[in-house]
Amino acid sequence: MQRTVDYIEMKPQTRFLSVTEELLSYILSFLPHRDILRCTSVCKTLRQTYLSSSRLQYIVEMSGQKLLAVPNTDNSIPISKHLQFLRDKAHAWFKVDLHSFKTVPVTMSQYFREEPNIVAGGHFCLWSRQEDTAMIFPVLPKPSQQSIRRNWLPGTLCSVPHSRNLDVFMDPAQNLISVAYVVDHKAVYINLGALDSDGVHPEAAGERLCLSDDSENRFETESAKLKGFGRHIALSRRLDDANLTSLDKAWQLQIWDWKHSTTSSSILSGAVPNRSYTAIDFCFLGNNRLLVTTDNLNLYSIEDMSQPPELLACFLMPMLMELRCLSPIDDIGHSSESHMQAQSTMYTSDPTHQLICLTAFSTGHSLLSSTQVFIISTRIFFDLDGMAAATPIPWQHWGPSNTRVFHYWHNFQIHINGNRVLQAFPVDTRAEKWEPVLHLMDFSPLAVTNRRGLGRVVKKPSTTYITDSNDEFGEYLTTSLPYVEVVFSDRKFDSDASELQDIWIDKDRIYMLNADKEPVWFGGSPLFQAGSTGKLEVIDV
Repeated sequence: MQRTVDYIEMKPQTRFLSVTEELLSYILSFLPHRDILRCTSVCKTLRQTYLSSSRLQYIVEMSGQKLLAVPNTDNSIPISKHLQFLRDKAHAWFKVDLHSFKTVPVTMSQYFREEPNIVAGGHFCLWSRQEDTAMIFPVLPKPSQQSIRRNWLPGTLCSVPHSRNLDVFMDPAQNLISVAYVVDHKAVYINLGALDSDGVHPEAAGERLCLSDDSENRFETESAKLKGFGRHIALSRRLDDANLTSLDKAWQLQIWDWKHSTTSSSILSGAVPNRSYTAIDFCFLGNNRLLVTTDNLNLYSIEDMSQPPELLACFLMPMLMELRCLSPIDDIGHSSESHMQAQSTMYTSDPTHQLICLTAFSTGHSLLSSTQVFIISTRIFFDLDGMAAATPIPWQHWGPSNTRVFHYWHNFQIHINGNRVLQAFPVDTRAEKWEPVLHLMDFSPLAVTNRRGLGRVVKKPSTTYITDSNDEFGEYLTTSLPYVEVVFSDRKFDSDASELQDIWIDKDRIYMLNADKEPVWFGGSPLFQAGSTGKLEVIDV
């Protein structure tokens, strides 16, 4: 009887393995990449099928690098070439030559440096609140890339009488410029225009977005922040509300589906402690989720724009900090359909498995200031099984395994794209001369494989001391999100000749903005500070 049972149990397995290799490959292609790898580790036949199939290896490579395939890609290119390109590209990031770069001259006033300039969609975007000017220009454009070059003189971003511009958002991938402005210190609007021409954006629901409640008539907007992703535009405002206590200020965040309506019922509001000098911050996590940072992280669904955002979860931070969110603009992931078809790119970052960066600045009674940097995997914001929105999630339950924390007691720059982090800070923090070097970190699961012996694998947990915004309270945090790090120590940026203003990273390039230093005489001695001329160094990977 036992032999009969064994035969009955084994017969279906034998039949499955007896099918053609092409059919086995086709069946396995429907599995998640981890299940594909599990199958190949327990069966020689399935492993040989995997090794012979470029398609299966491509699925594993895409998932291991946390990438999504872009639709409408040219199918004439063999899948084996796509696979080799992905592997070579991932490896190339670990051997970047910082001495091999092209230079783009940049001339800008000091007021441009006071705003967060960005490189997005292969363009450099600048806005000066003080001068009421803006500019955009392509950075060494590729033949297939749409190139936009414009300058906005004072008064041309918004020509409405008695208005003041609050913030400007540019999205070259969608040919969009949005300008948030306030009229007579109360009424707030957002104009939707095209970057490459005058007039209303052709895909916009109307000329301007309007606030949908009466707060514009009751409160004065003290500060504002404008961001966008795909079909969504959001404006956060810090409001002067005389009815609140002196310890609090009101904030409001409103989200629009700008391609379908000029009004919106998707509104959040609350109060922030008076110690925070700006409005709350936020970032989009794909097309349907929004992460709002106050003292903690509140995750909302914005799938239904006919009602206020739905709270999905509240993630508690380890202590009270004034958080700022750095999120990259993916120049393919939210492109319009027509623009996406014109791109030769095969992939984009998976919003459910990429990184966000939170920074928290602290300054105490001493002259020293410091910044805490939280690198967080977005997977925690999509894997919500068993989490109740009404119950805040303690840091100990979500933070340590999904985060890496760094603490800097000096100036530094940082930017993220997908699962890569680019940082600039000195190797020797004790040296009198500040000479930063670039550090690249890859947090993707396949980074260990694709590094091919280069870089340093960091899997061991690290413990970092962090403080609150006033540097009055502190504690040690242990975090363990694994990564591979490369330190490009062969090039140090000379702080005497120029100043490293900012850095950016996208899927193909590293950008470094260096401002030439000019002497300013003080007490008969020259002091050198960043001048109006500089250069944007571009490194192709």
